[in-house]
Amino acid sequence: MTTTPFSTPRDLLRYAVSRFNAAKLFFGHGSAEAFDEAAYLVLHTLKLPLDRLDPFLDAKLLPEEVLQVLAVIERRTSERVPAAYITNEAWLGTYAFYVDERVLVPRSFIAELIPNFFSPWVNDPFQVENVLELCTGSGCLAIMMADVYQNAVVDAVDISKDALAVAERNIRDYKLEGRVNPIESDLYENVPFKKYDLIVTNPPYVNADSMSKLPPEYLREPQIALHGGLDGMDLVRKIVAGAAERLTPEGILVVEIGNEAEYAEAAFGHLGLTWLTTSAGDEAVFLLTAEQLQNA
Repeated sequence: MTTTPFSTPRDLLRYAVSRFNAAKLFFGHGSAEAFDEAAYLVLHTLKLPLDRLDPFLDAKLLPEEVLQVLAVIERRTSERVPAAYITNEAWLGTYAFYVDERVLVPRSFIAELIPNFFSPWVNDPFQVENVLELCTGSGCLAIMMADVYQNAVVDAVDISKDALAVAERNIRDYKLEGRVNPIESDLYENVPFKKYDLIVTNPPYVNADSMSKLPPEYLREPQIALHGGLDGMDLVRKIVAGAAERLTPEGILVVEIGNEAEYAEAAFGHLGLTWLTTSAGDEAVFLLTAEQLQNA
């Protein structure tokens, strides 16, 4: 039998942190540092509760359990695969989603705004009947919105068949068939025409210069879901341009643009963008009302 110098989760955790730091891994997919990611991978691989590390730190592991964790540590370190692709799991707040290499690892700041119903711009969440999410990927935001807007139907749009297959799995997992509708479409192109109370999108917005500097972990993700053109605003321009005719008179458009606020202001500043506060600050997500878009 193969033997290793590791016998407890504590041993493996220390080893993982050392390997991750030595390899200068990038942590941008849910974990903030090597320790957090190592703890998550160790606990997940051992099928232990993700929020209860301390009781298990000195538990004696079976040899096969040690080897399973070592294989995960090696894959994360040598192949620079995001942890979410290794575990096929990603979390947004209290929501867990299935993910794999067909979709971006969910990490949207819009997810922080959904539990509060985009208040005060949405006056009565029970009056929200139709929601459109463009560039849905894994379907995470569409599912979260269907959960909080209990009277709404959410159309979840993506150009990628592969991404929609992942979204469909998550929709089934949350038992939201019929309330979250996956639609294969290049933005609005194949979306049946109706008026939406809310249009939400976390589109590809990384500018060309930033694309050339992405860490290896981001290069593991579908590049079509990241690259937004020279200034990052190629798809955002189309989304903004088409939103006016799709929104109800009181409707709103919410767009995430990450670190591209300068380019967003250059492209749309004349419309009077409202910047929403998230953990990233006040320049990652903007909002436009139907009235602003109609008067553009």
